[in-house]
Amino acid sequence: ADYHQLGFNLRSNIFQGGPLQSRSLMKDSYTPDVIQKAIRDCKNWHGRRTDELGKWHQKNALNLNLLKALENKDG
Repeated sequence: ADYHQLGFNLRSNIFQGGPLQSRSLMKDSYTPDVIQKAIRDCKNWHGRRTDELGKWHQKNALNLNLLKALENKDG
């Protein structure tokens, strides 16, 4: 019975999902000129620096992607 009721609710579109337009807290909090002037430094984000373990994971992910691409190329 619960299964049929859930199916009915899904077909009736009772669960409509999230909003179609998303909102950003940063865009709502600051004026557009502040966002345009912001400098994004990939190595120093939110006061944190990328450590050696993070650099290793980046290199490992690139290596795995390269191996997959080579395997797909060779067939």
